[in-house]
Amino acid sequence: MTMERSDSNCLQLALVERGDTINSDEQIVQMFLATCCRTTNTRRNYERAIAAFRKFISATALRDVSWREIEAYKIFLTQGGYSYPKQLAPASIAAFIAPLKSFYKWGSDQHIGFFANNPTASVRIPSITITSRRNFLTKREVGSLLREMQSQGLRNYLIGLTLVLLGLRVSELTAMKWGDFHTDPLETSIWLTIANAKGGKRREIKVPAVLWELYSELSRTLSKDEDPDPGLLMFPLSSRQVERIIKNAGEASSIEKKLTPHWLRHTNATLALLQGASLQQVQETLGHSHINTTQRYLHTVQQIQKAAPDFVEDCLRDFF
Repeated sequence: MTMERSDSNCLQLALVERGDTINSDEQIVQMFLATCCRTTNTRRNYERAIAAFRKFISATALRDVSWREIEAYKIFLTQGGYSYPKQLAPASIAAFIAPLKSFYKWGSDQHIGFFANNPTASVRIPSITITSRRNFLTKREVGSLLREMQSQGLRNYLIGLTLVLLGLRVSELTAMKWGDFHTDPLETSIWLTIANAKGGKRREIKVPAVLWELYSELSRTLSKDEDPDPGLLMFPLSSRQVERIIKNAGEASSIEKKLTPHWLRHTNATLALLQGASLQQVQETLGHSHINTTQRYLHTVQQIQKAAPDFVEDCLRDFF
């Protein structure tokens, strides 16, 4: 995770001006969370992971942690950690180790200098099996889902359309405000600004015209005004409420899949690539930090478009 050095320096300067010395583990952790965790979900997850590690090392100061403590903690997690004897999945272990790597990388930066070195530099995060390759809806299933959500009202219909057409994360959907929309310089299209996405990043997503018309209608309904306030939340719901709406709509439309909002994000990427979008376009829309994440969808698309048996069939077609 990247950090804003200017923010960190300002915080340090403010504490120095107050005469405070930044030397306790708690102060260092709070400064890291304040400067590097831009979203509520990220802060909560990182705070939880660091607290679990501090519990494991007990009285050992964070400055005194070496590679050995980190590896011992990995073994502890592999054996189930605090949930022992229940074993933790690789993804769960990664969720505890990745924040520590970010924390120590930040603290050992020469401009920060809280730690003499980074004890996590050579620590590997467990490889995670990709289970999302088939977590997408077919065109027919998308149609069934949207018809069901449309029958439930404008809000639910727009939730489904937004997740499928824009590929947003749930947290991005629930944070969307009327003021986040703007036109391009020629005023030919509408764009949505995701100001505080995962990792504190910012990105712009083009909004299809049909979607913009529905957003305009929803905003007028919510505000009862032709000129809604920029701070108006388009979907004033919790992430859990959105998850329930998608789950219930999936069941009502007889989709035999355990549907979640993230399935619609996968569907967005898969359909975009199938229809000719480039990896870079999909990466920018979804806000992936690394192209490798987006390439996972390309693997699925390539299998759908033409698999090895198709080429063999082409070669031997005369004998059928």
